[in-house]
This record gives sequence, C-alpha cells and structure tokens, in this order.
Amino acid sequence: MSWDFDILLWINGHYAEWLDQVMWVISRANTWIALYVLLVGLIIYRYRNWKSVLFILIGFGIAVGLSDYLCSGILKPIVCRPRPTHEPALEGMLHIVNGYTGGLYGFCSSHAANTMAVGLLFSLLYRNKIATAGLMTWVALNCYSRMYLGAHYPTDIICGLLIGAAWAVLVWLALTRLLHVDDAVAQRGDS
Repeated sequence: MSWDFDILLWINGHYAEWLDQVMWVISRANTWIALYVLLVGLIIYRYRNWKSVLFILIGFGIAVGLSDYLCSGILKPIVCRPRPTHEPALEGMLHIVNGYTGGLYGFCSSHAANTMAVGLLFSLLYRNKIATAGLMTWVALNCYSRMYLGAHYPTDIICGLLIGAAWAVLVWLALTRLLHVDDAVAQRGDS
C-alpha cells in the first residue's frame, strides 16, 4: 500500500521543533483529563437523573473499553503489522519525537478508536453542534498526532475510527432503548 506509506511520510516529514512538542502533548492521554471531567459534568447537567447518568458513564466505559480491547487485545496480536517506527523499510526515513517508537504493532490505532468512541457517543447523547465540532476536532488532532509521531499509518487510523464509531453507535442505541435518554431530554426541552 504505497499511498499508506506516502501519506504517513508526508505528514511525518512536515515537522517543526515547536510542533513536535505540541503533537507529543496532544497524543498523551493524561493531557485530556480536564476534557473528560467537563464531559462528565455536561452529562450530569443534561440528564440530571443519577440512574441515567450512571448507565451513561458505564456506557462510555463499555464503548471505550471494547474499542481499546478490539484494537490492542485482538487485532494487533492477530494482524501483527509493525508500527511505522518498527518497519525496517522505513528505517531512517521517519522523524522520531522524544525517542518515541510505541509498541511493536500498530494495526489498528487504539487512540483513534478510543477518542472516536468518546467523541461520537457524547455527540449522539448531548446533541450540540458546537460540542460535536469541538470533539471531532479533538479526534482529528489526536489522529493526526499519531501519524505525525510516526506511530500509525493512515489505515491504522481509519480502522480505529471505524471501530470507535461502531461501538459508540451500538452503546448509544442500547442507551436509547434501555433508558429512553433522548425522550427524557426532549421532554425537558434541553435539546
């Protein structure tokens, strides 16, 4: 798949020292703790029913947990596709930031799957255009940072996005059926 290599090399090859550190910070999970706290607060504000909030938070855990497990626990060991940073054909061609090479296998991206699961599930539940635009920008930045750092090929990212989206939609469907969360919000007039 030469286009996969070409796109990765183009993204990774357009670097700057200041951008290296920005992408490094964007790619780190603990960078986004404040965002996660904000999202939980917004869910509590929107639904106000502790039973619904608890089930929704469990739903987020399921969507992210299953996305992560499918990518890291099942697909990476089965597919065994080396990350770009571990690919012999790319040795010496990648710009490596802070010595980061990641784990041996990269198909498919857990970062992409997990951020998409959070972003899409929240967007489906909260139904706010500004929040959705912000979260999808966050997902895109996270995915771009993984390619910038040489940790994933574009196809790793695309597959991760699809997995995260699938789990988000499945959990959202389950929540709407079990809790009628969309009906409860519509009746209060918050949507």
